[in-house]
Amino acid sequence: MLTVVIPALNEEKTIGQVINFCQADPDVSEIIVVDDSSEDKTASIAAHAGAKVIISASRGKGISMREGIDGSTNEIIVFLDADIDPYPENSIKELTVPIVNSEADFVKGAFARNAGRVTELVAKPLLTILFPGLSHFSQPLSGMIAGKKTFFQKIEFFNDYGVDIGILIDMYLMKARVKEVNIGYIENKSKPWEALGKMSREVSRAIITKAQGQENNALSVESANSLEVIQREMNNVLRENLSVYNKMIVLDMDETILKKRFINECAESFGFMPQLEELRFREKDPIILTKRIGLLLKNRTMDELLHVISNMEMADNIKEVVQTFRQKGYLVGIISHSYTLIANYVKQQIGADFSVAHQLEFFEGKATGEVNLPSYFFGSPDSICGHSFCKTNALQHVCEKYNVAMKNCIAVGDNKDDRCIIAYAGKGVAFCTSDELLEKIAHKSIKERNFEPLLALA
Repeated sequence: MLTVVIPALNEEKTIGQVINFCQADPDVSEIIVVDDSSEDKTASIAAHAGAKVIISASRGKGISMREGIDGSTNEIIVFLDADIDPYPENSIKELTVPIVNSEADFVKGAFARNAGRVTELVAKPLLTILFPGLSHFSQPLSGMIAGKKTFFQKIEFFNDYGVDIGILIDMYLMKARVKEVNIGYIENKSKPWEALGKMSREVSRAIITKAQGQENNALSVESANSLEVIQREMNNVLRENLSVYNKMIVLDMDETILKKRFINECAESFGFMPQLEELRFREKDPIILTKRIGLLLKNRTMDELLHVISNMEMADNIKEVVQTFRQKGYLVGIISHSYTLIANYVKQQIGADFSVAHQLEFFEGKATGEVNLPSYFFGSPDSICGHSFCKTNALQHVCEKYNVAMKNCIAVGDNKDDRCIIAYAGKGVAFCTSDELLEKIAHKSIKERNFEPLLALA
């Protein structure tokens, strides 16, 4: 019998279908979903669908894979990605038949899709130099694999994008019988261009680390020069492709995208409105205020907070307007003084590209009351606005990250916290504001809770 392990992070839209797919295979007796501290309903959906759910002790795919292996009861283990729907009908059989028939100890799944950019530009050239015995693999970074538990238990897993190539190399070095099979056609989500730099570094590090551990595979000067050429070419491709993202629109969340403030709705639901109003009246330092408001959410579960946000209304036409901006070549993001759990939920609902917010800490699914303020909200010697704690600092950070000039940004907000970002963006928009100064600073003012007038700025 087989165990299927599915590492998952924020995959509530597809995890149920993946589990149902596994349950349809008569040889699968155990399905383990290792939830990587998801901020959505992945874990609860997986449990309801009949999977054994393990909440990972720490974020990272490698840790999740190790926990899945440790929790499995069968000798043959299949790993599947949580975001694929549908899988080809016989995927599990194709991955496991060579092991069941004692033809292989480890099987790597390939599929009918062009190999990814990091595969072609980094992984394959590096394998050709350092592990030529693996250079024939068409998709060495595939996460759809199967193998024997006794072999998996001997591996030290990387905890980043290098995990899948690291497993392949370790199996090869252990002289396991390794095979690649084609499991059919898969619609696999490509990584956004801005993530490829990180991915290429981590894949490179994994391959080079494994090579350096072999006495007969020391890096020569010629190899080192080849590695530099590979990395340089990858960086050139990334810069070239990121240059298309030369426009950006960033949106405030509370009382802009959302018709009300998230924390106010929490206060109404959980009964701490008097304490919230007292804090706002008494505490004028925005950093201390943010920290102390976080304490009001102590012991509230992720599900409780997600229930609140799921019942909040958004501004008219927000999804359609976001889609139109993206079609026009804009990156669309959220910059908020709320929490990443909530901003990520809203980002997914409206189809935005990114969100920037504060990190409300959770332990075992419950808020600790601690709020971590990301460094990019704080001023630095390169800050343009001079404020020690400001959304403009965060805007400057995302502009640098996505290679977008500040003058090519549209910023949309509704209250005094947005004055600075509205002033420094190329085009600032006051949205349904009662703040007279914000309205004077803004390039444009929208009076109705409707985002469609923004399209005139695109």
